[in-house]
This record gives sequence, C-alpha cells and structure tokens, in this order.
Amino acid sequence: MNPLIIDIYSDLICPWCYIGRRRLGEALKRLEFSEPLSIVWRPFELNPNLPNSGRDRRAYRIAKFGSWERSQAMDREMTETGKALGLAFDYDRVSVTPNTLNGHRLLWWATETGSQDSLAEALFRAYFSEGRDLGKLEVLADIAAEVGLSREQARRFLESDGGREEVLAEEREARRRGLNSVPFFLFNAIPAFAGTQPPDVFVEAF
Repeated sequence: MNPLIIDIYSDLICPWCYIGRRRLGEALKRLEFSEPLSIVWRPFELNPNLPNSGRDRRAYRIAKFGSWERSQAMDREMTETGKALGLAFDYDRVSVTPNTLNGHRLLWWATETGSQDSLAEALFRAYFSEGRDLGKLEVLADIAAEVGLSREQARRFLESDGGREEVLAEEREARRRGLNSVPFFLFNAIPAFAGTQPPDVFVEAF
C-alpha cells in the first residue's frame, strides 16, 4: 500500500501552524489510519527579512498590528484556543520574534532521521510555551537533543551552510505557486486547504 504523505507548509512562529498540527492529529485519531503515514514539514518564513538576531516582540507586534493592546487581545484569544487542544501558550515568556531560517534548516536536516515531526512539535513548544529564542543556534541544538538527536551534530550542521539553499529553494517554489500564508496542507501532493481547520474538515478532506 502506498504511504499517505502529508506536507505541511509552516513557520515556527505561527501559532495557527502549531494548532493546525494538533487538529490534524485529532483527525488522524478519529480515522484510525492503518496505512503507512508520513508527515513532512515544509519551510515558509513569514518574516524572511528579519535580522539574524530577531526583533523585540513588542516592537514587532505594535508595528504589525497597530498597538500593544490589540496584540495582547489576540494573544489571549490564541491562548484560549490552544488550551482547548492541550497546548500551553505563554506569551509573557516570549520576548523575541526570531528569524526562523535556521530552525527550518534544522527541520530539513532531521528529515532523514525520522524525527522531523517530533522536532517540529518541540520547536513550537519551546517558542510558544517556554519563550525560547529559536534564532539562537545553541537553543536549536538543545531542542534537537531533547528529541533524541545528537546535539553536537546538530550544532555542527547549524554552524555550516547545510540545507540553506534547499530551504530557500523550497520557499521560492512555494511562493511561485502562489502560497502566501500558512499553514498549508497537501495530501499526497494534492493541495487540501490553507489555514487551520477543525478536525471534521480534515476528516472530510481525507
């Protein structure tokens, strides 16, 4: 039987991508898939022009949404949405909006180990629940180690240019195809839908 391959275009600082993966998981539980299943995370930077050091989150959110009060209201709404799914959003701990290129490179590197999906989950949790700066190489290497990958190998990879061109090429191709927001899901290379949907919608799509 041919495997079911689910591609997810996402960014590591997109809360809807984190929520979308959890809702996908709920749908898969309902369907009790017996066939082989593969989840592949594809890169899509929402802020490709951010400096390597990232940007102060408060300043970033005010510039994007017009006021800190509006940003906080959105954060509260997201926190409640996540809570219903068992996800803990703690925006009080998030001080930096990071450049996510290296995080995407790390996910690319983890593809062959079979650890990509668990690494993506750990990266989302590290940022949204723990407020860790995903722009720092040592933080990324630590998170890789937390899912059973070699911290030393991850750090060496991140200090190289490995995966950089491949990740950027994937992002260019996504934009060439008209992708302009995430999450975006494909099932066996067939575009399914954009945005975060309830589990029922995933079930219908399958």
